[in-house]
Amino acid sequence: MLSSVLSSSIAIQVNIQIIRVFTKMRALLSDTLILKQEIEEIKRKLSNQGKNIELVFTYLDELVQKKESTKSRTKIGYKKT
Repeated sequence: MLSSVLSSSIAIQVNIQIIRVFTKMRALLSDTLILKQEIEEIKRKLSNQGKNIELVFTYLDELVQKKESTKSRTKIGYKKT
């Protein structure tokens, strides 16, 4: 704040540098915020995919169990003698 009050050339240069640093910091923070949001979106998608894969495997297990537990059916039709 003192550099903005003083009117010397050095104070003006310091004030300009301070403003540049703050603008760079703001840009970096916004970039990291965007990256955080993208990472969270990817995590959300991956967690949903994990649940879907588990669901597929449970359905496959049920189908395998159903196939193993089926009884042999009696044949219908003409019998060869």
